[in-house]
Amino acid sequence: MKCLLVASESAEVLFYWADPEFEQNIQKQYGETSEEGQKPPAFEDSINTRFAPIIISCSSMIDRIDESYTCFSTENGHTYVLHQFDECLYIAVNGDGDEKEEDLRRKIYVMKKLTEVHFGMVTLSSTLLKRELRPQDTDQRNRLWKKLQSLLGTYSQLREQDQSFLIEAVERLIHPTLCEQCIEFLERRLVQQINTSSERAGEEVLHAFILVHTKLLAFYSSRNASTLTSSDLLCLILMVQNRYPNSGDLEDAAPEDVENTSMPDIFYTPEPSPTEGGSGSGSGEGSHTPIFQFVDPDIQMAEDSLQTLEFPPPDPATPSRVFLEATIKEGYCPMMPHSMYCLQLWPGITLVLLTKIPNSQVAISVYYFLDTFTNLEKRLSEGQEGSNSPRSPLPLQDLRSKLDKFIRALGSSDVQTSQLQNAWAEFKSKAFSRGGPGVTKELLPWCRNMKTQLCGVYRQCFVTESVGNTQRLAPSLQDRALAMVQEKLMDWKEFLLVKSKRNITMVSYPVRCISLNVVLTYLEEFPGLIHFVYVDRTAGQMIAPSINVTDRSTSELGKGPLAQFIKGKVWTLVGTARRYLQKGYTTVTLRDGDYFFCYFLWFENETGYKLDVIDLPILADDSPPVGMLSWDYYRKLLRYYSKYHHGEVVKCYELLTIHLGVIPSEYVLQHCCQLARKLWEPSRIPLL
Repeated sequence: MKCLLVASESAEVLFYWADPEFEQNIQKQYGETSEEGQKPPAFEDSINTRFAPIIISCSSMIDRIDESYTCFSTENGHTYVLHQFDECLYIAVNGDGDEKEEDLRRKIYVMKKLTEVHFGMVTLSSTLLKRELRPQDTDQRNRLWKKLQSLLGTYSQLREQDQSFLIEAVERLIHPTLCEQCIEFLERRLVQQINTSSERAGEEVLHAFILVHTKLLAFYSSRNASTLTSSDLLCLILMVQNRYPNSGDLEDAAPEDVENTSMPDIFYTPEPSPTEGGSGSGSGEGSHTPIFQFVDPDIQMAEDSLQTLEFPPPDPATPSRVFLEATIKEGYCPMMPHSMYCLQLWPGITLVLLTKIPNSQVAISVYYFLDTFTNLEKRLSEGQEGSNSPRSPLPLQDLRSKLDKFIRALGSSDVQTSQLQNAWAEFKSKAFSRGGPGVTKELLPWCRNMKTQLCGVYRQCFVTESVGNTQRLAPSLQDRALAMVQEKLMDWKEFLLVKSKRNITMVSYPVRCISLNVVLTYLEEFPGLIHFVYVDRTAGQMIAPSINVTDRSTSELGKGPLAQFIKGKVWTLVGTARRYLQKGYTTVTLRDGDYFFCYFLWFENETGYKLDVIDLPILADDSPPVGMLSWDYYRKLLRYYSKYHHGEVVKCYELLTIHLGVIPSEYVLQHCCQLARKLWEPSRIPLL
């Protein structure tokens, strides 16, 4: 039983996601309380009733003591994790024991990340975010919730099945020659032709990459593009997988299993049955067809609610608006709007284009003003008043001229700026006029109002549906791009699909340059080594042997229960390593029955020289989880470590290994050192 809820301080449901078991539990609990002859309450009302006491309790504690609980367990074994982001309360629940407190907290932060990618800087205004998460139009709200629920469900599935989402790093397809050819093709043919075409409607391709399921084959960024962070790239891969789900489980099924599943049980829900003794509507074979009629009103209500959430699939030629971190010469923007085009080459292989939209410069200006008002608000809250202080970090006169110019520029476009103009006029009358209070704490509500109005302008320009599809790459241009890449990869299609499942095996893998024709067999080179995961946290990339628990072909991990058992050990090791890392440990070695686990985190300079170990910061139990998707912990860690190595390029690496427990510990540690050195070179397959 799993659930995630986003609610306002007034206990209004802004979004929910729940698995079928949780929905049935809610419907059973609150459907039975309805009076006889009345319809049971809608699921949204029932879940609101279920969580309202918790939400009100949290709000009361925050109002009175400015503190609230972050986790608790109930007598029936349910675990609740709560986190307050401004005026929105996130609650994650697990009732079957599959998820621990850390897993629920990670899901909350992933949900927050997904809302940021979906709504951009609108998330910086709680007032506007609540309106976006819960639109007044019922159909629009159902579409939005269905989309976010699907994304969250896809994330949960990938984290249980895919190592890259468990580790939160991008996995590359290891084939240097093909990767290099594809990157060159993206640069010199595809991107160049699109950006010089008259059918691009003012958009410019900044990033182009090819995915094979969740693995990255090739990635190219244009010269004037910002670096795409690993966190954003993982989010994009998640969105692609949600749009084109992997059907690999059916492909891996054995022939006998295919026969068993080719004729699924069919349940018929007939029209209302005729009165007893009347003639049936069916005849012939139809009269012998088994009929199953659901009479439980809770189940029927669940079916009705699902039918209301069914919408036609989106047009493949219509891009998605995504908001990604960008640092360009014009400035920095944590949520720069992009258009994302997902072009499926074949099932499992997708071309993704990220384009710069014509008016994206507005986002940089909006963020500059938001950041300025945030700093002013912070300074006034701390009691630093007065605008003429020589140490004032906020040049208000400069802000005044720039914002006046910005509003005049917006006035020449279709953006409605009346509310922003009124808010700015009131702010100026308070801060700059002789009769106003000046730069004092009395300006705090006007600062907040300015931030809300700036986010409102951002919403008009980039988030609303009316402007999302006004300009885009012409469908004919998309078709030509699709055909070009299909022609390039036609002969590689089957190879890539197989390679994505068996990217690296423990049997044989070329760890040196292919021209040297040196092949390493892990089982021969490192006897007793069962599995490893090597991660370059600076580049956000990982290397690991494949774990195919559904693959029927012969595997070094075996098949069926054995492969599933090893997979469980890997997932356990990752969770254990993160808990120790959160407490400041960079090395972990432990025995677990017949197995020996190792985890190492270390830092190197650009030449590969290992740097001295320092004490890492210890995180609180309720801190954001260690990772790169929900919260980029490793980027923070690199900044922290770089303070002790000025002028050097610091890189961070991780290695996790599982050995048989009979291998002496000294040999295990020797294996880890040798393995890290051998994997150092292949990890430098260029990402850009």
